[in-house]
Amino acid sequence: MGWRIFRSCGAVGAGLATGFLLTIAVEAFSAVVHPVPPGVDLRDIEACRAHVARYPAWVLAVVVVTWGTITMIAAWLATWLGTRRHPAHGYFIAAVLVALVVLNMSMLPYPSWFWCGNLAALPLGGWAGTKLGRGLGSAVPESTALLERQRPAGS
Repeated sequence: MGWRIFRSCGAVGAGLATGFLLTIAVEAFSAVVHPVPPGVDLRDIEACRAHVARYPAWVLAVVVVTWGTITMIAAWLATWLGTRRHPAHGYFIAAVLVALVVLNMSMLPYPSWFWCGNLAALPLGGWAGTKLGRGLGSAVPESTALLERQRPAGS
């Protein structure tokens, strides 16, 4: 029992770490294609809001696609590594990433289409990653898992 909990926690940790590292890469891309003007203090929230308000639409469109893809990859990894490839691992990762993106978007002036795109792409990515992580016929079917629980010890 302890091994399963450890494995589940490790799977979720790996999924979150992967999601965060890939998000940092997207932010680095964003900083290259839409750099902060010289002399702007990023500790000033109003300066950050002004910078975000000037993002080109194509950069935001790329971000929607990449954030959805990141959610898919992180959910896939957590489900694939998780105990019995249970979908809860991937769905948890997707829920955390959606919550963090909503928090980010609520603080900065993103256009409404960016909100809609992310609120569609991230859950879809989480669902797809979880499905892929369970494998095509390779995951332990529920009927087999039930039989394993009912099997007497030593048989």
